[in-house]
Amino acid sequence: MLNRRALLSGGAAALAGAGAGGVLAAARGGGAGQAGLVAATGAAVEIPAHTPGTPLPLVVVNHTYRYANREIWFYVVGTDLSTGRQVYGRPDGGVTEVAAGVDGADIAIPLAADGDTVAAIPVGMSGRIYVSIGARLDFRVVADGAGRPALQYPAGWVRDAPGYAVLHDFVEFTHNAAGMFCNTTMVDMFSVPLLLRLHGDGDQTTGRVVPGGRDAIFAALRAIPAFAPLVVDDLRVIAPGHGIDAGLFPAAYYDSYVDAVWSRYASRPLAVDAAGRRVTGRVVGDTLTFDGPVASFARPSSRDVFFCDGALGAPNDGVTGPVAAVLGAGFNRSTLLADAAQPTADPAVFYRDTVTNHYARVLHAHTDNGRAYGFAFDDVGGQASYVEDRAPSQLTFVLTPF
Repeated sequence: MLNRRALLSGGAAALAGAGAGGVLAAARGGGAGQAGLVAATGAAVEIPAHTPGTPLPLVVVNHTYRYANREIWFYVVGTDLSTGRQVYGRPDGGVTEVAAGVDGADIAIPLAADGDTVAAIPVGMSGRIYVSIGARLDFRVVADGAGRPALQYPAGWVRDAPGYAVLHDFVEFTHNAAGMFCNTTMVDMFSVPLLLRLHGDGDQTTGRVVPGGRDAIFAALRAIPAFAPLVVDDLRVIAPGHGIDAGLFPAAYYDSYVDAVWSRYASRPLAVDAAGRRVTGRVVGDTLTFDGPVASFARPSSRDVFFCDGALGAPNDGVTGPVAAVLGAGFNRSTLLADAAQPTADPAVFYRDTVTNHYARVLHAHTDNGRAYGFAFDDVGGQASYVEDRAPSQLTFVLTPF
């Protein structure tokens, strides 16, 4: 499995960093795709058949019922998996390597004048599909860690970032020889209600916000004093971790809960099922240490909890990483004091503590089947808005009603 940090760390030079944590599946398997699928609207739009190993047909559907196609652009940006270099997708599924002098106008793909828009997702690429409404996004070109040209992605959680005033959002994907793996992420922010429908061996849909859900999400978070400053006008809600960085959210929010967890498991064991094994941990001194093989965690800050990073960082090592994912989920869902065996499987008992991730709670409450990516390891227990197909034939990307 490939976590969301690893997915984008080889690519985007995001202004404030790419969203941390979560899961996009890695490669395995394969298979032949289906062909001849129709557009989501049922309109007479010709969609090419998909041959494995070639760009995947993408249909972009404007069902906002508020904005005309001429007001909407999308962008396919990310990393070429064969070279590790930053690229952006063209409408035909080809890619262009990022170079000095590229700007948002070069990258933006307008929707068709009317009806659905047919394009393609490059093969051998991992990245994001952004959508902007009312104006194009400004993707700046900067140097990556190796001095090569790379895109600086929009950061809707940074007030002086390019594109902050533009209504926009994004989904994440990896498309390679093993298939298509994608999610509607809200780990960094929530703005535009988006839906992904992945066709292939199956027909899967994820990310649908319930009718009236966008307004309800904004209203519910405005009603919680600590979370209200995260709502940026009618543009977006930013995630609490970014709120801490921006000075909009209490940096000590989770301290009392973390203290209670550390106190509880200094006197009794905490059992964690992860990566097919059960490990047991106790707090000794100020460190939570698990046995066989050893994984240790310092006391996390509130920022560490929201980002599932820092003291709760999850390397792809098969040892610390899987345990960290379960702990990150337990803190965000506030289940660690309620049950000494983790992860807790029943969503009905999530977010019950006064100190909890209300941002994630509210997102889950207003999405179909309760699936959302409200924090980095929302995939623990299968709660994330994620789909994959080993023999994909089409991805439909829908801007749903506001």
